[in-house]
Amino acid sequence: MGEHVLLVGMMGSGKSTVGRIVAEHMGRPFCDSDAEVERRSGRSVPEIFAERGERAFRAEERAALGSVLACPVPSVIGVAGGAVLEPETRRRMRSAGLIIWLDVAPQALAARVGAGRGRPLLEVDPMGTLRRLDAIRRPVYRELSDYVVHAERRSPAALAEVVVRLARAHLETASGAQPW
Repeated sequence: MGEHVLLVGMMGSGKSTVGRIVAEHMGRPFCDSDAEVERRSGRSVPEIFAERGERAFRAEERAALGSVLACPVPSVIGVAGGAVLEPETRRRMRSAGLIIWLDVAPQALAARVGAGRGRPLLEVDPMGTLRRLDAIRRPVYRELSDYVVHAERRSPAALAEVVVRLARAHLETASGAQPW
């Protein structure tokens, strides 16, 4: 298994914010898969959706995430919420490292993302869409993840502390090192 730390969860769960803090504490680079899509394509996520549709975005997402997962430098990776729906992507993620799900209920997500500005899937009925997406993705996140961190009532700093602790313990155990 690889040494990346992958954060999964719904949009608004804190993957980017928490991931940056975790990366800083662990002395690793941080990569956000949506930002990588934008960097590689030269377009924002909303632009890709508007110009080429969700299917094209998902193809860009797979390619960008595949590139990040193949990086030999152990990193902290914020995985786009829907990337986990692709079976081949899940297989690659499992072999790339530790997967931690930042679990947040749809009601709390709706409060965090508001009207969904900049999030193409939330342009119409954000709450209803979040509930529908959660129903589809929750079982996948549960099955895929090594750990679940309930992220609803914790600050980004507190979440990062939990993630760092889990990651360090997991990586020490995987390497055969004795925990101190």
